[in-house]
Amino acid sequence: MPAQRQGQRQTPAHGCALDARILVFGRAPVAGAAKTRLIPALGAQGAARLHRRLLEDTVGRLCAAGLARVELWVTPDADHPCFVGLAARWPLDLHVQEGQDLGMRLAHAARAALTRAAAVILVGSDCPELSPDYLGAALTALGQQDAVLGPALDGGYVLLGLRRVDDSLFERMPWGSDRVAELTGQRLDALGWRWSRLECLRDIDRPEDLVSLPAALGLPPPA
Repeated sequence: MPAQRQGQRQTPAHGCALDARILVFGRAPVAGAAKTRLIPALGAQGAARLHRRLLEDTVGRLCAAGLARVELWVTPDADHPCFVGLAARWPLDLHVQEGQDLGMRLAHAARAALTRAAAVILVGSDCPELSPDYLGAALTALGQQDAVLGPALDGGYVLLGLRRVDDSLFERMPWGSDRVAELTGQRLDALGWRWSRLECLRDIDRPEDLVSLPAALGLPPPA
């Protein structure tokens, strides 16, 4: 098979024999601390309820897909009933995030998981469009190259797959801005890694994203 070009688009496909872990990052659904950018539209309680629904939907979807072992990385601790319930219901490993900022927490989790598997896929809990086909494409890409990036329509990313970790992918990153995916791609290029880019997906971060929320998840009433 020809070598992948850097940034080449990958076509979704199911299945891969690669030993990988899918790392889902989640925050306790506490009012005022979860989905804060949605508070103007939903209120603190509504934003927290939506965050919980998104997290439960993501974990259930990824575990049911059976493409790779799922690890749930949580903050601030693993004691919230939402996390305890998910760990009891689904075959997943529960870990607490470590690090002073998001970049440090992502890097730590990726490094830890790479001691147990050949590749990791980092995802959040706010992208209902993240499908088994999409994850299959990421796993297929990681079977051939060093990294794969799944950008979000708002300029962030919904997925980052890695065979190895470099701190430059996470340090001094303007998290929450519309440049995260662009800068991550530039840093992958600077490392000389072989990587590919998946299609853009929409995540649920801002009030204007709520129109894309699947009906099955329901929209919490505003406060």
